[in-house]
Amino acid sequence: MNKRCVKIADKMVGDGYPCFIIAEIGINHNGSVKLAKQMIDIASTTGCDAVKFQKRTVDVVYTKEELSRERKSIFGNTNGDLKRGLEFGEKEYSEIDCYCKEKGIMWFASCWDEESVDFMEKFDVPCYKIASASLTDDGLLKYTKSKGKPILLSTGMSTMEQIRHAVSILGEDNLILFHCTSTYPSNANETNLRVIEALKQEFSCPVGYSGHERGVTPSVLAVAFGANSVERHITVDRTNWGSDQAASLEMAGLYHMVRDIRQVPELLGDGIKKVYPREIPIIEKLRRKG
Repeated sequence: MNKRCVKIADKMVGDGYPCFIIAEIGINHNGSVKLAKQMIDIASTTGCDAVKFQKRTVDVVYTKEELSRERKSIFGNTNGDLKRGLEFGEKEYSEIDCYCKEKGIMWFASCWDEESVDFMEKFDVPCYKIASASLTDDGLLKYTKSKGKPILLSTGMSTMEQIRHAVSILGEDNLILFHCTSTYPSNANETNLRVIEALKQEFSCPVGYSGHERGVTPSVLAVAFGANSVERHITVDRTNWGSDQAASLEMAGLYHMVRDIRQVPELLGDGIKKVYPREIPIIEKLRRKG
């Protein structure tokens, strides 16, 4: 099956193109633009193509009961204190937008509600990510599609039937599906990288991998299995406060992941068995016959 490609800003994503690598900052900035900039620096320095944030309209995404639930954090004693403390507004994202342009790296966000999509339109982001938790939100899928930009859809905690339904709404043009397991961090027996092949066989769109595992091996293997894009959470320090920190990569881990992913096409080669020039002296030295 001929897989379509998707263009995000000046990058082509699909078979035959370099893997599109996304550094997911998410909420690991803990409400600090300074910390967010440090992670933008990490992503830019290690050769990532983009950084991603998460955007929510807190009072729309969460019920009053959920927001009033007791939850101690660095922001206060309720879940509402936490959610509001983690949310950037227009001032913060304007600063982030300028900084990313200065660093030459694109940025976008996972929008959890329609109002957040409208908010992001102010910055003319190159694409939208739809989180696994929102895959069954038909209204959000339709509203995001209405903006006419590429959509990246994560498929964690979803069945194939639910994925098919979401794709029927979004269409396969301008869509990238991401195999994902929504556990933080994911165990090896939850990773199931062969799903990448299954998604590529069924759908005519690029397929990526959004990983939450410890280390980098599954993310590199995902590219060998045909993933056209890889997304990983990043952090300045995995011991920082926050629910996503433990499933994130620090700078050294991100560097090694990007380096190894970039080597995958060369490592796989063309499949034609041959004798390499550097083997000839070894033949002369070690082979007795023929």
